[in-house]
Amino acid sequence: MQIIDTKKFQSDLLGWYDNEKRDLPWRRERDPYRIWVSEIMLQQTKVDTVIPYYERFLTKFPTLDALAEADEEEVLKVWEGLGYYSRARNLHQAVKEVRDEYGGVVPSTEKEIATLKGVGPYTAGAVLSIAYDVPAPAVDGNVMRVLSRIFSIYDDIAKPASRKKFEAITRDLLPEERAGDYTQALMELGAVVCVLRSPACLLCPVAEHCSARKEGVQEFLPVKAKKKPPRSVQLAVGVVQDSSGRYLVEKRPDTGLLAGMWQFPHAEEGIEGLLETGREGWQSLTQIKHVFSHLVWEMDVYQTRHDIQSLTDRQALLTLDELKQKAFPVSHQKIIALLEE
Repeated sequence: MQIIDTKKFQSDLLGWYDNEKRDLPWRRERDPYRIWVSEIMLQQTKVDTVIPYYERFLTKFPTLDALAEADEEEVLKVWEGLGYYSRARNLHQAVKEVRDEYGGVVPSTEKEIATLKGVGPYTAGAVLSIAYDVPAPAVDGNVMRVLSRIFSIYDDIAKPASRKKFEAITRDLLPEERAGDYTQALMELGAVVCVLRSPACLLCPVAEHCSARKEGVQEFLPVKAKKKPPRSVQLAVGVVQDSSGRYLVEKRPDTGLLAGMWQFPHAEEGIEGLLETGREGWQSLTQIKHVFSHLVWEMDVYQTRHDIQSLTDRQALLTLDELKQKAFPVSHQKIIALLEE
C-alpha cells in the first residue's frame, strides 16, 4: 500500500470541502440527535430522497425526548415509504435507551454509543465525529470506494475483514482537529466526485495522492462480489370490504421483514387461502411488483365483499380514512391509492 502525505491529503480534502460542499439540512446542525437521525436515514437511501423525510421527521419529533415518548406505530407512519423499517424501530428503541440510561444526552464515547440498539461502527463514528468532533472513523460505501482508489486496495469491500481494514486506515488519516468536517468531506468526495462509474478524476482535489489514477485502474476499483439475485415470491392479496364499507387488514409480526406494519391479507398458496369462501366472489383488482434487496413480491391483488364474523388480535376492520392513519408498506399503499380512486 502506497504511503501518502497525510497532512497534505487532509488539507487538500478539507479545502475542497469548505468551498464545494452541498448545503444539506443536517450540515447546519451539531445536535447529536439530529445528526443521528440523518445518518440512520442515509443508510441505503439517496440524499435527495432523505431530505423531505428528515425534515418531516424532525418536525414531528424535534427532540430526542419527543421521539422516545412516541408510539412505535406513530414513528413507522412518519417513516412510511423510506423503507428498511428496522432502522426506524432500532432508532426508536435506542433513543429510549439514551433517555433512560444517559439522561437524554447522546453518548460521546465510542464505547458507550456502540451499545445502543442499531448503532454499528459507521453510525457511531459519524455521530461522534460530526456532532462531537471526536476522531472516530466512519466507513461507508463512499469512504471505502475513495480509499480503495487512493491506496489501490483490491480487497473485496463486501467482506467484514475489509471493512476493518478500511476503518484502521480511516482512523490513521483522521486529523486531530475538524474530525467532523473531514469525515463529511471524505463521504462527500465519494458521493459527488469519486463516484462508482466514471469518476471525475480531473475535478478531484486529492488526485495527486491517488494510486489508482496513477495506475489507470480507478474504473476497476473498488472490488465487490456480486450479490445473489433477489428471490421471487408470488403472493395473492385480498382486499376484503364488509357491508359497512370497512376493510380487513392485519398487522405483520413484531419481528422480521416490515415488522409491525399493517397490510391487506395475503397468501403464497393463492387466493383460496384467504377466506373460507374459496375462489368464488373474488375479482381481479391489479398486479403490483415490489423489489426488496433480497426478494421480489409479485402481487396479484383481488377484491371481494364479505362480512367478517370474528377477528384475531392482529386484525382490524378500518374505513378508508382510518387506513391512511396506519403505516403500510409501499406496495400496500398503492392498493389504498387505488381504493381512493
